[in-house]
Amino acid sequence: MSSRFCLPIQPLIIWTLIVATFSLALFPPDARAAFLSSEAMADLERLGPDREASLKKIQTVLESKLVVQRLADFGLTEAEIRSRLSQLSDQQLHEVATRLEALQPGGDALGAVVVLLVIAILLVILLQLTGHRVIITK
Repeated sequence: MSSRFCLPIQPLIIWTLIVATFSLALFPPDARAAFLSSEAMADLERLGPDREASLKKIQTVLESKLVVQRLADFGLTEAEIRSRLSQLSDQQLHEVATRLEALQPGGDALGAVVVLLVIAILLVILLQLTGHRVIITK
């Protein structure tokens, strides 16, 4: 390789690494691993899922007009829904609440916006490093 070829690529690699590092730092992972003592684990198993918190999460979702309409289309009234919820065990209620939390109506648009923004920034950096200019005329 000639030194003439390596020089223009080095800044591109450096800027790409800088942008990648900052993008990773801006969006930290949602969960982190940690050790849990056996006493804390035993307390968690003994307590089990919180029935009131699970019921509150489910009720929040059931208050949506769209959900109420869809359940009415299936022929369920509010009284039937409440009676069926009261028949569920604590574990079943917790599972329903957990699955409802995982649903994302409308999808995750933030991820798409971030990806498009990173691509645009990389394109601008690439154009600047290569000496090209984009001129928009009417």
